Amino acid sequence: MGADDAITLAALRRAVAARLKAGGIDAADTEARLIVGAASGLDPTGLLAHGSEAATPRTQAGAEDLLARRLAGEPVARLIGRREFWSLDFALSPDTLVPRPDTETVVEAALALVADRAATLRVLDLGTGSGAILAALLTELPNAFGIGVDLSAGAARAACDNLARLGLADRSAVAVGHWGGALSGGFDLLVSNPPYIPTGDLAGLDTEVRVHDPALALDGGQDGLDAYRAIARQAGGLLTSGGILVVELGIGQEPAVAQLLREAGLTVAGPARADLAGIPRALAARKP
Repeated sequence: MGADDAITLAALRRAVAARLKAGGIDAADTEARLIVGAASGLDPTGLLAHGSEAATPRTQAGAEDLLARRLAGEPVARLIGRREFWSLDFALSPDTLVPRPDTETVVEAALALVADRAATLRVLDLGTGSGAILAALLTELPNAFGIGVDLSAGAARAACDNLARLGLADRSAVAVGHWGGALSGGFDLLVSNPPYIPTGDLAGLDTEVRVHDPALALDGGQDGLDAYRAIARQAGGLLTSGGILVVELGIGQEPAVAQLLREAGLTVAGPARADLAGIPRALAARKP
């Protein structure tokens, strides 16, 4: 796939897909469309409509660069700087995780426990990152107001920008802080996808995560539970009576996190909700 070769956009996409497949990339066809789309400046519809047109040398060179980075382990979402979550489009930054489908389970679990989606609710997202969970909830709860908090100033800026771009600026605020320590409470719903990887396991993570995701959003301390301890300590003071807490879990963490929440005086609302792979992923609790 040389930049001087005459090749159509459709043929370029097929060539990229073939090399991705040869490199062991599962979603090769989808990622090829994203890579060629990013290189050409075309969205998927435009790429399809203009598939018979010649790829410019600049597009070929751009696709080659992105392909090389992908084969070296950089996630495609990092390559294009965007990721879809809950059918919403989010811009990424080096300070945010790439929103993952597993995390949509947190949104599903929270919405399942909200008795009236039209109610005036206050939502708090601790460790908001790109703002994905908060934005998803605000789109489903039209009269809710949400606050996102992140320890990283860069992540907070990314969340603020994403919320504004999605038309949610007037129903949200973003702050830099250590969990909810600076807030006075009164929240009906508290959600979090905290760092939960044990420190000793970070070196063994896949390249896509270990190299390209921020360590601050991954490192959960020696046993992976440091963030849950902080959230459990603060939850009682942050939630209203009957308020809901939903946290994302790492694999095998449900018993330990449930115990932390019970010790903090919360009532665990049944078993954790499983993600599409059947892994317990979203644990909910209520303040009595």
